[in-house]
Amino acid sequence: MTPSKTSRKAASTRKSSTPRLTRLTPESANGASREMLSELVSRHGQVGDMVSTMAHSPAVLGGYLQLSRAMKRAKLDRGISERLSIAIQVHQGCELCLESHINAARALGIDEAEIERSRAGTSDDPAVAAIIALALQIYREPTSITDEQVSALREHCYSDREIADIVGIVTLNILTGAFNLLAGLTPQTNHAS
Repeated sequence: MTPSKTSRKAASTRKSSTPRLTRLTPESANGASREMLSELVSRHGQVGDMVSTMAHSPAVLGGYLQLSRAMKRAKLDRGISERLSIAIQVHQGCELCLESHINAARALGIDEAEIERSRAGTSDDPAVAAIIALALQIYREPTSITDEQVSALREHCYSDREIADIVGIVTLNILTGAFNLLAGLTPQTNHAS
């Protein structure tokens, strides 16, 4: 299922040509944010616009970093996680996130046809299509999830841990997408990965 013209139009009205929030550096940040940014820069050499902008709120930055690190330990296959993220970001409308997840999917060897199917909220593989559908339902309307849907994922050999990981992936995508949209971060305004 692809997003409607109305949701695509709404997504296009959210675009910002310039960031709405400023980037912080270890030198310009205060307190806990200064410490977190300093640690990240010392480990990675630089941080992207989202992280440096999130530093305005030590709580948001700390929460993002903790959830992001935790989801790196997810049992769900990374290729499936990226396809879930693509499907979610098409609906959420974060171009920066969508571009990032498409690039990650390509780096994992996922072909363009499968990336396009992910954008449409499905997959050529019935097991992946089922998990994408559930992820989108968690994103849109979690109260409508049924026992049968969870049982169907188990029939596709997904473990309870992998099924639980879906919520973490959806949550991380909501956090990053919503923050980037608020901050006005787009592929055009992004300075570092």
